Amino acid sequence: MAKVLELPKLSPTMEEGQISAWHKKEGDKIDIDDLLAEVETDKATMEYKSFDRGTLLKILVPAGSVVQLGQPVAIIGNPGEDVSALAGGSGGGAPAQKPAAEEPKGDRAAQPAGGAAPSGDAPGTAAPPAARGEAVSPPTQPAAPQPASDGRVRASPYVRKLGRERGLDLTSVAGSGPRGRIVARDLEGLKPSPAGAAAAPAAPGELAAPEARPLSMMRKAIARRLTESKQTVPHFYLSIDVDADPLNALREQINADLAATAAEGEKPAKVSFNDLLVKACAVALVRVPECNAQFTSDAILVHRRVDISVAVAVPEGLVTPVVRDADRKQVLEIAAEVRELAGKAKSKKLRPEEMANGTFSISNLGMYGIDNFGAVINPPEGAILAVGQVRREPVVRGEQVVPGRRMAMTLSCDHRVVDGAVGATFLKVLRQLLEHPTQILLG
Repeated sequence: MAKVLELPKLSPTMEEGQISAWHKKEGDKIDIDDLLAEVETDKATMEYKSFDRGTLLKILVPAGSVVQLGQPVAIIGNPGEDVSALAGGSGGGAPAQKPAAEEPKGDRAAQPAGGAAPSGDAPGTAAPPAARGEAVSPPTQPAAPQPASDGRVRASPYVRKLGRERGLDLTSVAGSGPRGRIVARDLEGLKPSPAGAAAAPAAPGELAAPEARPLSMMRKAIARRLTESKQTVPHFYLSIDVDADPLNALREQINADLAATAAEGEKPAKVSFNDLLVKACAVALVRVPECNAQFTSDAILVHRRVDISVAVAVPEGLVTPVVRDADRKQVLEIAAEVRELAGKAKSKKLRPEEMANGTFSISNLGMYGIDNFGAVINPPEGAILAVGQVRREPVVRGEQVVPGRRMAMTLSCDHRVVDGAVGATFLKVLRQLLEHPTQILLG
């Protein structure tokens, strides 16, 4: 018996998803755990796998469509099974057809009830042209698809993405979909636009139209969550500037030892400043657990686990994979885990559970040459540490001015959870750890 497949919830915060690609086509045999489609959610691109066996009889939602949770996306069943009733009432993502033009009232009045064609013998009706001996014009052929005359690009986000990737100018593409909508097959065989081709200049006195880039699921989620954070979480900020020379010396020593002990032909592991920062923050959170907390309407929850979210930039925005139990892991373990999570993030392979339930966040923009900044808290966490670059500058040691390294950090705190003195105590402990970094390894 045929069964309608609905879009499931693929991440804890998912409310809708975009079908990025179908991995099965109509007529394909489906088994349990087969990959049906890839769905872009607010977190990442997730795999939609089958929970049933059968044959894929009908795809109700084409690739590129945005689908709500529980909306039908496909029908499976036995080969040859009639699914017209299911497909008709499924409410799939097919675009609505343009309604037929309204007939003049006089014509409707002459039409018999029930919509039957009038008989040639009925009084007051005209005979067909052929019966009167008149020439009958051949039926006109449908016009070939033409680009939209108003300059608008009628295409789904998926088709727009394909166009950008292939370097195509969609304003000159003739759409074969409903109302001139451009579909994926219209892009087949098209050659890229000339590199550097300038957009058509605006008419005198008019502003040039901006490029409209559709919001991805991730960008929508980022906008929603960060707006919620700034509107509902009372932020305040504490900044420090630490001596980064001891931390740099420890990092160089660790990496030199790793290179010396690596097997011949094997690429040695490396430890970054960020790996040491994750470990240092984990130790500091154990010593100042009030910063490892979140606010609820009934209580402040002080976590007994130290799960640190690490901000990773991806083309679509930002994700925060979580290093679990960072206080219990060695620096090399943290380094390997952060590299693995960052690789998954950039290839959109992170699982929802790898991005959820962090207790504290770190955002490091040092690699972009940023000296200092203030980050937005990632709810429901109570704080986030923003880290700038390691700066080379003159410093005073004793009575002398010598070359040195400094690093600025800003702690953004939820004032409902973290008071000023608590945040200051955390930063004091963190500074002590970073300026005497062997304590990081012992912690």
